[in-house]
Amino acid sequence: MSTALPMLKGYRVLDLTQIVAGPTCTRIMAELGAEVVKVELAPFGDRTRIGGLKSRDPGHKGSSRSTYYFQHNHSKKSIALDIKHPRGLALIRRMISTFDVLVENFSPGVMARAGLSYEKLRELNPRLVMCSISLAGQDGPLSQKPGYDYIAQAYAGITDLIGAPDGDPSLITMAIGDTATGMTAAMAVGFALLHRERTGEGQHVEATLLDTYFQMHEVAVPRVALRKGYVPARTGSQHPDGGPTGIFRCGDGTYLSLAILPHQWNAFAGALEMPELLEDPRFATASLRRDNNEDIKAILEAWLARMGTREQAMAVLDAKRIPCAPVLTLNEAMAHPHLRGRGTVRKVRDEVIGEFEIPGFPAKFSAWRPQEELRASALGEDNEEILMELLGLSPAEIQGLYEDGVLAKDPLLKRMGAEVRVP
Repeated sequence: MSTALPMLKGYRVLDLTQIVAGPTCTRIMAELGAEVVKVELAPFGDRTRIGGLKSRDPGHKGSSRSTYYFQHNHSKKSIALDIKHPRGLALIRRMISTFDVLVENFSPGVMARAGLSYEKLRELNPRLVMCSISLAGQDGPLSQKPGYDYIAQAYAGITDLIGAPDGDPSLITMAIGDTATGMTAAMAVGFALLHRERTGEGQHVEATLLDTYFQMHEVAVPRVALRKGYVPARTGSQHPDGGPTGIFRCGDGTYLSLAILPHQWNAFAGALEMPELLEDPRFATASLRRDNNEDIKAILEAWLARMGTREQAMAVLDAKRIPCAPVLTLNEAMAHPHLRGRGTVRKVRDEVIGEFEIPGFPAKFSAWRPQEELRASALGEDNEEILMELLGLSPAEIQGLYEDGVLAKDPLLKRMGAEVRVP
């Protein structure tokens, strides 16, 4: 294992984001070594501080820590600042020259109205890379529409394709779009920094939930464009292109996910010990197998019923290299030795909440390994360090900012120590 420094060490990121998409972008950069300063809106901070699970210790009542916040914001510093206050806004502008990157996910127009547009910030720091994350972009008919992941799903034509054919559309209930948009934004920032290394110039980049979701249509967009009158339809547990690819019921009442590409049809027939499938005119081509998908499903589920348990069926399919997987609950997935062994499930400990698990870093590098110990700052925990180190403010000046309501801090920190900590 190489002892190379974290890839983003030496870069400083100003994080003006909340919830999931923006914090995912900056968390990735923080884990890769960047110094990320998260500006939280005083007095309550990131809205996820009131979500997730909290400590059950009565002595921690009022603390702004939560598992939700920890997962998306560990490895960052926290400054809790009222940016609507003129003095708070002035502090942001003073700090800009010390940062390489600014990431924000306010509604389009908010930064400009605050005097923090890219054009204004570029005057203060021409090398700044600014990333704006939003529902639908900084311009266009939908730019001023409020919304989160589920709204982007609907606009991108995703929601309409999920669910049973004769039922209502279904909702993806985890933050697929938010998380993917955060990763898209991190990628864009990384490439913009590479561009800056080569040219010396910063730039403004965008990542949107709607654009990211639309990228997830892997095959249907050209079909709609080229086939007059074609409208993709919901196919429930079965993939619209057949295969067979989809979710199938096993003899023991559990479910199996199967994904077979056209070149694997012969192997599939061999696994089922049904060579007659290769001569059946209904299944002679991939297109015919798609059109007769329900017939294949019936044949496969009858075979699964005869096999008995899901494990017995998977053993036969695995022997023929047929891609298959058990449909696991989240609890089962978190307990799986593969996910635990690779750090996909990651155990962390917070000094207030205790020990719990979060998703691990989604990429692996030969020259870098994620930190074993992670920590999330309490609300405003790093106020003094940031303002003293970056702006040279004195303890008395910082105390005045507290008194004027410009700065805020987790109540638990206030009970544990002095109002102003000298780093």
